[in-house]
Amino acid sequence: MTAGRTDPTYRNPVLNADWSDPDVIRVGDDFYLTASSFGRVPGLPLLHSRDLVNWTLVGHALERLEPEGGFAVPRHDCGVWAPSLRHHDDRFWIFWGDPDQGIFQVNAPGIRGPWTRPHLVKAGKGLIDPCPLWDEETGEAYLVHAWAKSRSGIKNRLTGHRMHPHGTELLDEGKVIVDADRIPGWFTLEGPKLYRHDGWFWILAPAGGVETGWQGAFRSRAFFGPYEEKVVLEQKDTDVNGPHQGGWVRTPSGEDWFLHFQQRGAYGRVVHLQPMRWGPEGWPVLGDDGAPVTEHRRPDLPPQPPAAPATDDDFPGGRHGRQWQWTANPRDGWTTQHSADGLRLTCVRSADAHDLRKLPNVLTQRLPGTPCAVEVELRLDSEEPGARAGLAVLGDAYRWIGLQRGADGTVHLVHRFAEAVAEKERDADHPRPAPGGRARLRVEIGAGARCRFSYDTGDGFRPSGQVFAATPWRWVGALLGLVALAPAGQGHAGAATFTRFRIRASAHG
Repeated sequence: MTAGRTDPTYRNPVLNADWSDPDVIRVGDDFYLTASSFGRVPGLPLLHSRDLVNWTLVGHALERLEPEGGFAVPRHDCGVWAPSLRHHDDRFWIFWGDPDQGIFQVNAPGIRGPWTRPHLVKAGKGLIDPCPLWDEETGEAYLVHAWAKSRSGIKNRLTGHRMHPHGTELLDEGKVIVDADRIPGWFTLEGPKLYRHDGWFWILAPAGGVETGWQGAFRSRAFFGPYEEKVVLEQKDTDVNGPHQGGWVRTPSGEDWFLHFQQRGAYGRVVHLQPMRWGPEGWPVLGDDGAPVTEHRRPDLPPQPPAAPATDDDFPGGRHGRQWQWTANPRDGWTTQHSADGLRLTCVRSADAHDLRKLPNVLTQRLPGTPCAVEVELRLDSEEPGARAGLAVLGDAYRWIGLQRGADGTVHLVHRFAEAVAEKERDADHPRPAPGGRARLRVEIGAGARCRFSYDTGDGFRPSGQVFAATPWRWVGALLGLVALAPAGQGHAGAATFTRFRIRASAHG
Protein backbone atom coordinates (compact mmCIF):
# COMPACT_ATOMS: atom_id res chain seq x y z
CA MET A 1 0.00 0.00 0.00
CA THR A 2 1.19 3.53 -0.73
CA ALA A 3 1.42 6.00 2.14
CA GLY A 4 -0.97 8.94 2.28
CA ARG A 5 -0.19 12.44 1.06
CA THR A 6 0.73 13.63 4.59
CA ASP A 7 3.37 10.94 5.14
CA PRO A 8 6.85 12.47 4.72
CA THR A 9 8.37 9.10 3.81
CA TYR A 10 7.76 6.32 1.32
CA ARG A 11 8.42 2.58 1.53
CA ASN A 12 9.86 0.26 -1.09
CA PRO A 13 8.84 -1.26 -3.37
CA VAL A 14 6.92 1.64 -4.91
CA LEU A 15 5.53 -0.73 -7.59
CA ASN A 16 4.86 -4.02 -5.84
CA ALA A 17 4.27 -6.26 -8.84
CA ASP A 18 6.15 -7.46 -11.91
CA TRP A 19 7.15 -4.24 -13.70
CA SER A 20 10.33 -5.78 -15.03
CA ASP A 21 13.44 -3.85 -16.17
CA PRO A 22 12.01 -0.36 -15.55
CA ASP A 23 13.25 2.77 -17.26
CA VAL A 24 12.16 6.28 -16.31
CA ILE A 25 12.29 9.84 -17.62
CA ARG A 26 10.97 13.26 -16.63
CA VAL A 27 9.22 15.62 -19.05
CA GLY A 28 8.29 18.88 -17.37
CA ASP A 29 6.55 18.03 -14.10
CA ASP A 30 5.66 14.49 -15.20
CA PHE A 31 7.54 11.23 -14.79
CA TYR A 32 7.05 8.31 -17.14
CA LEU A 33 8.11 4.68 -16.84
CA THR A 34 8.09 1.70 -19.16
CA ALA A 35 9.00 -1.94 -18.54
CA SER A 36 9.56 -5.27 -20.25
CA SER A 37 6.42 -7.03 -21.46
CA PHE A 38 8.02 -10.07 -23.12
CA GLY A 39 5.36 -12.06 -25.04
CA ARG A 40 2.24 -10.40 -23.61
CA VAL A 41 -0.03 -8.13 -25.66
CA PRO A 42 -0.41 -5.19 -25.65
CA GLY A 43 3.24 -4.56 -24.87
CA LEU A 44 5.43 -1.75 -23.54
CA PRO A 45 3.33 -0.53 -20.60
CA LEU A 46 3.36 3.21 -19.94
CA LEU A 47 3.12 4.48 -16.37
CA HIS A 48 2.80 8.06 -15.12
CA SER A 49 3.67 9.75 -11.83
CA ARG A 50 4.06 13.23 -10.39
CA ASP A 51 6.04 12.20 -7.28
CA LEU A 52 8.00 9.02 -8.27
CA VAL A 53 6.10 7.08 -5.57
CA ASN A 54 2.50 6.90 -6.81
CA TRP A 55 2.16 5.47 -10.32
CA THR A 56 -0.77 4.82 -12.65
CA LEU A 57 -0.89 2.83 -15.88
CA VAL A 58 -1.89 5.14 -18.74
CA GLY A 59 -1.49 2.87 -21.75
CA HIS A 60 0.79 0.75 -23.90
CA ALA A 61 3.08 1.70 -26.77
CA LEU A 62 2.88 -1.60 -28.67
CA GLU A 63 -0.50 -2.87 -29.85
CA ARG A 64 0.73 -6.17 -31.28
CA LEU A 65 3.94 -8.16 -31.45
CA GLU A 66 5.58 -8.68 -34.82
CA PRO A 67 5.85 -10.80 -36.83
CA GLU A 68 2.16 -11.40 -36.25
CA GLY A 69 2.33 -15.15 -36.81
CA GLY A 70 5.40 -15.56 -34.64
CA PHE A 71 3.43 -14.46 -31.60
CA ALA A 72 0.17 -16.28 -32.34
CA VAL A 73 1.02 -18.64 -29.45
CA PRO A 74 2.51 -17.83 -26.02
CA ARG A 75 6.26 -17.17 -25.96
CA HIS A 76 6.81 -15.95 -22.43
CA ASP A 77 10.58 -15.48 -22.64
CA CYS A 78 10.58 -13.75 -26.04
CA GLY A 79 9.28 -10.46 -27.40
CA VAL A 80 10.01 -7.18 -25.62
CA TRP A 81 13.13 -7.22 -23.43
CA ALA A 82 14.39 -4.30 -21.30
CA PRO A 83 13.15 -1.17 -23.10
CA SER A 84 14.68 2.30 -22.82
CA LEU A 85 12.40 5.34 -22.69
CA ARG A 86 13.63 8.77 -23.82
CA HIS A 87 12.23 12.19 -24.79
CA HIS A 88 13.97 13.97 -27.65
CA ASP A 89 12.93 16.49 -30.30
CA ASP A 90 9.46 16.82 -28.74
CA ARG A 91 8.81 13.10 -29.11
CA PHE A 92 8.80 10.07 -26.83
CA TRP A 93 11.06 7.23 -27.95
CA ILE A 94 11.24 3.61 -26.82
CA PHE A 95 14.00 1.26 -27.95
CA TRP A 96 13.98 -2.42 -27.03
CA GLY A 97 15.64 -5.65 -27.98
CA ASP A 98 13.82 -8.70 -29.26
CA PRO A 99 16.45 -11.40 -28.65
CA ASP A 100 15.42 -13.32 -31.76
CA GLN A 101 15.06 -10.39 -34.18
CA GLY A 102 17.08 -7.35 -33.16
CA ILE A 103 16.69 -3.79 -31.89
CA PHE A 104 13.36 -2.05 -32.44
CA GLN A 105 12.14 1.49 -31.94
CA VAL A 106 8.76 3.23 -31.66
CA ASN A 107 8.04 6.92 -31.09
CA ALA A 108 5.11 9.23 -30.47
CA PRO A 109 4.32 12.94 -30.00
CA GLY A 110 2.70 12.22 -26.61
CA ILE A 111 2.91 9.42 -24.08
CA ARG A 112 -0.61 8.26 -25.00
CA GLY A 113 0.31 8.10 -28.66
CA PRO A 114 -0.28 7.59 -31.42
CA TRP A 115 2.82 5.39 -31.44
CA THR A 116 4.53 4.43 -34.68
CA ARG A 117 4.73 0.86 -35.91
CA PRO A 118 7.87 -0.96 -34.71
CA HIS A 119 10.93 -0.03 -36.78
CA LEU A 120 13.86 -2.45 -36.91
CA VAL A 121 16.97 -0.37 -36.19
CA LYS A 122 19.44 -3.27 -36.24
CA ALA A 123 18.72 -6.88 -37.14
CA GLY A 124 20.52 -9.68 -35.35
CA LYS A 125 20.27 -12.50 -32.83
CA GLY A 126 20.92 -11.77 -29.18
CA LEU A 127 20.89 -7.96 -29.42
CA ILE A 128 19.23 -6.86 -26.19
CA ASP A 129 18.79 -3.95 -23.77
CA PRO A 130 19.45 -1.08 -26.21
CA CYS A 131 19.63 2.51 -25.01
CA PRO A 132 19.95 5.61 -27.21
CA LEU A 133 21.58 8.94 -26.37
CA TRP A 134 21.19 12.21 -28.23
CA ASP A 135 24.13 14.43 -27.24
CA GLU A 136 22.56 17.89 -27.12
CA GLU A 137 26.00 19.55 -27.06
CA THR A 138 27.35 18.03 -30.28
CA GLY A 139 24.23 16.87 -32.14
CA GLU A 140 25.68 13.35 -32.28
CA ALA A 141 23.54 10.32 -31.44
CA TYR A 142 24.68 7.01 -29.97
CA LEU A 143 23.30 3.63 -28.97
CA VAL A 144 24.60 1.00 -26.58
CA HIS A 145 23.31 -2.56 -26.21
CA ALA A 146 24.03 -5.82 -24.43
CA TRP A 147 24.06 -9.44 -25.62
CA ALA A 148 21.99 -12.53 -24.83
CA LYS A 149 24.23 -15.58 -24.76
CA SER A 150 21.25 -17.88 -25.37
CA ARG A 151 20.91 -16.41 -28.89
CA SER A 152 24.37 -15.11 -29.76
CA GLY A 153 26.87 -17.09 -27.69
CA ILE A 154 28.08 -13.72 -26.34
CA LYS A 155 27.43 -12.09 -22.95
CA ASN A 156 29.05 -9.82 -20.37
CA ARG A 157 29.91 -7.06 -22.80
CA LEU A 158 28.39 -3.82 -24.07
CA THR A 159 28.58 -2.71 -27.69
CA GLY A 160 28.40 0.94 -28.75
CA HIS A 161 27.31 2.47 -32.07
CA ARG A 162 26.94 5.85 -33.63
CA MET A 163 23.27 6.33 -34.48
CA HIS A 164 21.55 8.50 -37.06
CA PRO A 165 19.98 11.44 -35.18
CA HIS A 166 16.61 10.39 -36.61
CA GLY A 167 16.90 7.19 -34.58
CA THR A 168 16.23 5.03 -37.62
CA GLU A 169 19.58 3.36 -38.24
CA LEU A 170 23.07 2.79 -36.86
CA LEU A 171 26.02 4.34 -38.65
CA ASP A 172 28.74 1.76 -37.97
CA GLU A 173 29.27 -1.92 -37.23
CA GLY A 174 29.71 -1.24 -33.52
CA LYS A 175 32.56 -1.61 -31.08
CA VAL A 176 32.79 -3.36 -27.72
CA ILE A 177 33.08 -0.44 -25.30
CA VAL A 178 32.92 -2.45 -22.05
CA ASP A 179 34.19 -6.04 -21.86
CA ALA A 180 33.36 -7.21 -18.35
CA ASP A 181 35.34 -10.43 -18.85
CA ARG A 182 38.31 -8.11 -18.28
CA ILE A 183 36.91 -6.83 -14.96
CA PRO A 184 37.73 -9.23 -12.11
CA GLY A 185 34.60 -10.75 -10.56
CA TRP A 186 32.10 -9.28 -13.02
CA PHE A 187 29.70 -11.46 -14.99
CA THR A 188 26.38 -11.07 -16.85
CA LEU A 189 26.81 -7.37 -17.54
CA GLU A 190 23.60 -6.19 -19.25
CA GLY A 191 20.77 -3.64 -19.14
CA PRO A 192 22.82 -0.49 -19.93
CA LYS A 193 21.34 3.00 -19.63
CA LEU A 194 23.32 5.77 -21.33
CA TYR A 195 23.60 9.39 -20.11
CA ARG A 196 25.72 12.55 -20.37
CA HIS A 197 26.63 14.28 -17.09
CA ASP A 198 29.36 16.63 -15.94
CA GLY A 199 31.42 16.18 -19.11
CA TRP A 200 31.32 12.37 -18.95
CA PHE A 201 29.54 9.65 -20.86
CA TRP A 202 27.84 7.49 -18.22
CA ILE A 203 26.57 3.93 -18.52
CA LEU A 204 24.53 2.65 -15.60
CA ALA A 205 24.38 -1.12 -15.99
CA PRO A 206 23.75 -4.14 -13.76
CA ALA A 207 25.84 -7.28 -13.49
CA GLY A 208 25.94 -10.47 -11.46
CA GLY A 209 22.52 -11.90 -12.40
CA VAL A 210 18.98 -10.80 -11.60
CA GLU A 211 18.69 -12.54 -8.24
CA THR A 212 22.18 -11.90 -6.86
CA GLY A 213 23.78 -9.03 -8.74
CA TRP A 214 24.65 -5.38 -8.30
CA GLN A 215 24.37 -2.03 -10.05
CA GLY A 216 27.45 -0.72 -11.81
CA ALA A 217 28.37 2.71 -13.13
CA PHE A 218 30.83 3.30 -15.97
CA ARG A 219 32.25 6.62 -17.14
CA SER A 220 34.42 7.85 -19.98
CA ARG A 221 35.29 11.19 -21.55
CA ALA A 222 34.66 9.64 -24.98
CA PHE A 223 31.69 7.47 -25.97
CA PHE A 224 33.83 4.64 -27.31
CA GLY A 225 35.91 4.56 -24.13
CA PRO A 226 37.96 3.61 -22.30
CA TYR A 227 35.52 3.31 -19.37
CA GLU A 228 36.27 3.00 -15.68
CA GLU A 229 33.81 1.20 -13.44
CA LYS A 230 32.43 1.23 -9.90
CA VAL A 231 29.80 -0.77 -8.01
CA VAL A 232 27.23 1.80 -6.83
CA LEU A 233 24.38 -0.36 -5.38
CA GLU A 234 24.44 -3.85 -3.87
CA GLN A 235 22.53 -5.89 -1.30
CA LYS A 236 25.02 -5.49 1.59
CA ASP A 237 23.22 -6.41 4.84
CA THR A 238 19.70 -5.67 3.54
CA ASP A 239 17.04 -8.16 2.43
CA VAL A 240 16.87 -6.62 -1.06
CA ASN A 241 18.55 -9.22 -3.25
CA GLY A 242 20.08 -8.26 -6.59
CA PRO A 243 19.15 -4.55 -6.52
CA HIS A 244 19.82 -3.40 -10.06
CA GLN A 245 18.75 -2.50 -13.60
CA GLY A 246 16.84 0.70 -13.87
CA GLY A 247 17.05 4.36 -14.67
CA TRP A 248 18.27 7.68 -13.28
CA VAL A 249 15.95 10.68 -13.21
CA ARG A 250 16.34 14.26 -11.92
CA THR A 251 13.51 16.30 -10.41
CA PRO A 252 12.84 19.98 -11.30
CA SER A 253 14.53 21.03 -8.03
CA GLY A 254 17.68 19.10 -8.93
CA GLU A 255 17.26 15.97 -6.79
CA ASP A 256 18.52 12.70 -8.30
CA TRP A 257 16.70 9.37 -7.96
CA PHE A 258 17.17 5.86 -9.29
CA LEU A 259 14.40 3.33 -10.00
CA HIS A 260 15.40 -0.34 -10.23
CA PHE A 261 13.98 -3.82 -9.76
CA GLN A 262 14.30 -6.64 -7.26
CA GLN A 263 13.60 -10.24 -8.34
CA ARG A 264 11.01 -11.76 -5.97
CA GLY A 265 10.26 -15.25 -7.29
CA ALA A 266 6.61 -15.72 -8.23
CA TYR A 267 5.98 -11.99 -7.75
CA GLY A 268 8.41 -11.15 -10.53
CA ARG A 269 10.51 -8.00 -10.60
CA VAL A 270 9.19 -5.35 -8.23
CA VAL A 271 10.33 -1.72 -8.48
CA HIS A 272 12.26 0.22 -5.82
CA LEU A 273 13.09 3.93 -5.63
CA GLN A 274 16.55 4.90 -4.35
CA PRO A 275 17.88 8.34 -3.47
CA MET A 276 20.91 9.26 -5.55
CA ARG A 277 23.64 11.86 -5.16
CA TRP A 278 27.00 12.59 -6.74
CA GLY A 279 29.95 11.84 -4.48
CA PRO A 280 33.13 13.90 -4.04
CA GLU A 281 34.95 11.95 -6.78
CA GLY A 282 32.10 12.44 -9.22
CA TRP A 283 30.57 8.96 -8.94
CA PRO A 284 26.87 8.39 -8.25
CA VAL A 285 26.02 7.20 -4.73
CA LEU A 286 22.77 5.20 -4.62
CA GLY A 287 20.57 4.37 -1.65
CA ASP A 288 22.15 4.53 1.80
CA ASP A 289 25.81 4.76 0.80
CA GLY A 290 25.36 2.02 -1.78
CA ALA A 291 22.81 -0.15 0.08
CA PRO A 292 19.11 -0.14 -0.88
CA VAL A 293 16.74 1.74 1.41
CA THR A 294 13.48 0.30 2.71
CA GLU A 295 12.03 3.63 3.82
CA HIS A 296 13.17 7.13 2.94
CA ARG A 297 12.15 10.76 2.77
CA ARG A 298 9.92 11.39 -0.21
CA PRO A 299 11.24 13.25 -3.24
CA ASP A 300 10.94 17.05 -3.07
CA LEU A 301 7.86 17.15 -5.26
CA PRO A 302 4.28 18.38 -4.78
CA PRO A 303 2.22 15.99 -2.61
CA GLN A 304 0.04 13.58 -4.56
CA PRO A 305 -2.92 11.41 -3.55
CA PRO A 306 -2.19 7.70 -3.16
CA ALA A 307 -2.34 5.86 -6.50
CA ALA A 308 -1.35 2.54 -8.01
CA PRO A 309 -1.92 0.74 -11.32
CA ALA A 310 -5.55 -0.40 -11.54
CA THR A 311 -6.46 -4.00 -10.73
CA ASP A 312 -10.26 -4.10 -10.26
CA ASP A 313 -12.56 -4.26 -13.27
CA ASP A 314 -16.31 -4.24 -13.89
CA PHE A 315 -15.70 -4.62 -17.65
CA PRO A 316 -18.15 -1.87 -18.71
CA GLY A 317 -19.64 -2.58 -22.11
CA GLY A 318 -17.67 -5.80 -22.28
CA ARG A 319 -14.35 -3.96 -22.45
CA HIS A 320 -11.46 -4.86 -20.18
CA GLY A 321 -9.22 -2.29 -18.51
CA ARG A 322 -5.72 -1.48 -19.69
CA GLN A 323 -4.16 -3.58 -16.90
CA TRP A 324 -5.04 -6.77 -18.81
CA GLN A 325 -2.80 -8.42 -21.40
CA TRP A 326 -3.28 -11.48 -23.59
CA THR A 327 -0.65 -14.22 -23.56
CA ALA A 328 -0.16 -13.78 -27.33
CA ASN A 329 -1.49 -11.64 -30.17
CA PRO A 330 -5.30 -11.59 -29.84
CA ARG A 331 -7.69 -12.53 -32.59
CA ASP A 332 -11.05 -11.07 -33.48
CA GLY A 333 -13.99 -12.65 -31.69
CA TRP A 334 -12.34 -13.51 -28.38
CA THR A 335 -14.46 -10.88 -26.60
CA THR A 336 -17.91 -9.45 -27.32
CA GLN A 337 -18.89 -5.86 -26.63
CA HIS A 338 -22.38 -5.27 -25.27
CA SER A 339 -24.42 -2.68 -23.36
CA ALA A 340 -24.04 -4.02 -19.82
CA ASP A 341 -21.12 -4.69 -17.50
CA GLY A 342 -19.21 -7.94 -17.69
CA LEU A 343 -16.51 -9.52 -19.81
CA ARG A 344 -17.87 -12.00 -22.36
CA LEU A 345 -15.06 -14.34 -23.30
CA THR A 346 -15.66 -16.70 -26.19
CA CYS A 347 -15.04 -20.36 -25.36
CA VAL A 348 -12.25 -20.65 -27.91
CA ARG A 349 -11.86 -24.14 -29.33
CA SER A 350 -8.38 -25.58 -28.95
CA ALA A 351 -6.54 -28.86 -29.21
CA ASP A 352 -4.50 -27.56 -26.24
CA ALA A 353 -7.48 -27.16 -23.90
CA HIS A 354 -5.72 -29.52 -21.47
CA ASP A 355 -2.88 -27.03 -20.85
CA LEU A 356 -3.54 -23.33 -20.19
CA ARG A 357 0.17 -22.56 -20.67
CA LYS A 358 -0.18 -23.19 -24.39
CA LEU A 359 -3.25 -21.00 -24.94
CA PRO A 360 -3.03 -17.51 -26.49
CA ASN A 361 -6.54 -16.54 -25.33
CA VAL A 362 -5.80 -16.14 -21.61
CA LEU A 363 -6.40 -12.60 -20.35
CA THR A 364 -3.87 -11.85 -17.63
CA GLN A 365 -2.72 -9.28 -15.13
CA ARG A 366 0.16 -9.15 -12.68
CA LEU A 367 0.14 -11.02 -9.40
CA PRO A 368 0.13 -8.47 -6.54
CA GLY A 369 3.26 -8.50 -4.38
CA THR A 370 1.37 -8.31 -1.08
CA PRO A 371 -1.13 -10.73 0.52
CA CYS A 372 -4.53 -10.33 -1.09
CA ALA A 373 -7.79 -11.99 -2.06
CA VAL A 374 -8.81 -12.13 -5.73
CA GLU A 375 -12.49 -12.60 -6.59
CA VAL A 376 -14.58 -12.77 -9.72
CA GLU A 377 -18.12 -13.85 -10.59
CA LEU A 378 -18.58 -16.27 -13.47
CA ARG A 379 -21.51 -17.49 -15.55
CA LEU A 380 -20.97 -20.22 -18.13
CA ASP A 381 -23.16 -19.40 -21.13
CA SER A 382 -22.07 -22.32 -23.28
CA GLU A 383 -24.11 -25.46 -23.96
CA GLU A 384 -21.08 -27.15 -25.53
CA PRO A 385 -19.98 -30.34 -23.70
CA GLY A 386 -16.47 -29.75 -22.40
CA ALA A 387 -16.72 -25.94 -22.53
CA ARG A 388 -15.14 -24.39 -19.45
CA ALA A 389 -14.05 -21.09 -17.96
CA GLY A 390 -12.36 -19.92 -14.83
CA LEU A 391 -9.84 -17.97 -12.78
CA ALA A 392 -6.21 -19.10 -12.95
CA VAL A 393 -2.85 -18.52 -11.30
CA LEU A 394 -0.38 -19.11 -14.12
CA GLY A 395 3.34 -19.86 -14.24
CA ASP A 396 5.58 -22.81 -15.04
CA ALA A 397 3.06 -24.62 -12.87
CA TYR A 398 -0.55 -23.44 -12.74
CA ARG A 399 -3.92 -23.95 -11.09
CA TRP A 400 -7.40 -22.75 -11.96
CA ILE A 401 -10.92 -22.95 -10.59
CA GLY A 402 -14.10 -22.51 -12.62
CA LEU A 403 -17.06 -24.09 -14.36
CA GLN A 404 -17.36 -26.86 -16.98
CA ARG A 405 -20.31 -28.16 -18.98
CA GLY A 406 -20.57 -31.94 -18.72
CA ALA A 407 -21.57 -34.42 -21.41
CA ASP A 408 -24.94 -34.79 -19.65
CA GLY A 409 -25.58 -31.06 -19.88
CA THR A 410 -24.99 -30.23 -16.21
CA VAL A 411 -22.45 -27.63 -15.11
CA HIS A 412 -19.85 -28.55 -12.51
CA LEU A 413 -17.45 -26.54 -10.40
CA VAL A 414 -13.98 -27.82 -11.32
CA HIS A 415 -10.53 -27.19 -9.87
CA ARG A 416 -7.48 -28.27 -11.86
CA PHE A 417 -3.70 -27.96 -11.79
CA ALA A 418 -0.57 -28.87 -13.68
CA GLU A 419 2.94 -29.25 -12.32
CA ALA A 420 5.81 -27.60 -14.15
CA VAL A 421 6.86 -30.91 -15.70
CA ALA A 422 3.32 -32.09 -16.52
CA GLU A 423 2.07 -31.98 -20.09
CA LYS A 424 -1.58 -31.70 -19.09
CA GLU A 425 -3.69 -30.76 -16.12
CA ARG A 426 -5.57 -32.97 -13.68
CA ASP A 427 -8.15 -32.47 -10.96
CA ALA A 428 -7.09 -30.65 -7.81
CA ASP A 429 -10.42 -31.53 -6.13
CA HIS A 430 -13.58 -33.45 -6.89
CA PRO A 431 -16.00 -31.76 -9.32
CA ARG A 432 -19.19 -30.47 -7.67
CA PRO A 433 -22.58 -29.43 -9.11
CA ALA A 434 -22.94 -25.74 -9.92
CA PRO A 435 -26.67 -24.95 -10.10
CA GLY A 436 -27.55 -22.36 -12.71
CA GLY A 437 -24.08 -22.46 -14.19
CA ARG A 438 -22.86 -19.69 -11.89
CA ALA A 439 -20.15 -19.34 -9.26
CA ARG A 440 -18.12 -16.83 -7.34
CA LEU A 441 -14.44 -17.73 -7.45
CA ARG A 442 -11.77 -16.68 -4.98
CA VAL A 443 -8.02 -17.09 -4.61
CA GLU A 444 -6.46 -15.96 -1.34
CA ILE A 445 -2.76 -15.29 -1.88
CA GLY A 446 -0.59 -15.32 1.24
CA ALA A 447 3.09 -15.01 2.02
CA GLY A 448 5.38 -16.77 -0.42
CA ALA A 449 2.64 -16.55 -3.09
CA ARG A 450 0.83 -19.50 -1.50
CA CYS A 451 -2.67 -19.65 -2.97
CA ARG A 452 -5.84 -21.04 -1.40
CA PHE A 453 -8.75 -21.54 -3.81
CA SER A 454 -12.43 -21.39 -2.85
CA TYR A 455 -15.83 -21.06 -4.51
CA ASP A 456 -19.42 -20.09 -3.81
CA THR A 457 -22.16 -21.77 -5.85
CA GLY A 458 -24.97 -20.29 -3.78
CA ASP A 459 -24.43 -21.34 -0.17
CA GLY A 460 -21.28 -19.43 0.82
CA PHE A 461 -17.61 -19.83 0.11
CA ARG A 462 -16.09 -23.28 0.52
CA PRO A 463 -12.39 -24.18 0.27
CA SER A 464 -11.19 -26.37 -2.58
CA GLY A 465 -8.05 -28.44 -2.98
CA GLN A 466 -4.60 -28.06 -1.48
CA VAL A 467 -2.56 -24.92 -1.03
CA PHE A 468 -0.78 -24.04 -4.28
CA ALA A 469 2.57 -22.25 -4.30
CA ALA A 470 2.58 -20.00 -7.36
CA THR A 471 5.63 -20.26 -9.59
CA PRO A 472 7.12 -17.75 -12.05
CA TRP A 473 7.59 -18.27 -15.73
CA ARG A 474 11.03 -17.75 -17.17
CA TRP A 475 11.78 -14.01 -16.71
CA VAL A 476 8.13 -13.39 -15.82
CA GLY A 477 6.32 -13.45 -12.50
CA ALA A 478 3.17 -15.51 -12.00
CA LEU A 479 0.02 -14.09 -13.58
CA LEU A 480 -3.66 -14.00 -12.72
CA GLY A 481 -5.72 -15.15 -15.67
CA LEU A 482 -9.28 -15.33 -16.96
CA VAL A 483 -9.93 -17.97 -19.58
CA ALA A 484 -12.78 -19.55 -21.55
CA LEU A 485 -12.21 -22.52 -23.83
CA ALA A 486 -13.69 -25.60 -25.44
CA PRO A 487 -12.39 -28.81 -26.97
CA ALA A 488 -11.41 -28.87 -30.64
CA GLY A 489 -14.36 -29.13 -33.00
CA GLN A 490 -16.58 -27.19 -35.36
CA GLY A 491 -18.83 -24.20 -34.85
CA HIS A 492 -19.26 -21.59 -32.14
CA ALA A 493 -18.87 -23.05 -28.64
CA GLY A 494 -20.60 -20.29 -26.67
CA ALA A 495 -19.11 -17.94 -24.12
CA ALA A 496 -18.56 -17.22 -20.47
CA THR A 497 -19.30 -13.96 -18.64
CA PHE A 498 -17.02 -12.61 -15.92
CA THR A 499 -18.21 -9.79 -13.66
CA ARG A 500 -16.92 -7.83 -10.66
CA PHE A 501 -13.22 -8.67 -10.73
CA ARG A 502 -11.76 -7.50 -7.42
CA ILE A 503 -8.44 -7.66 -5.59
CA ARG A 504 -8.54 -6.83 -1.89
CA ALA A 505 -5.61 -6.46 0.45
CA SER A 506 -5.40 -9.23 3.03
CA ALA A 507 -3.95 -9.16 6.51
CA HIS A 508 -3.09 -12.84 6.31
CA GLY A 509 0.53 -13.77 5.54
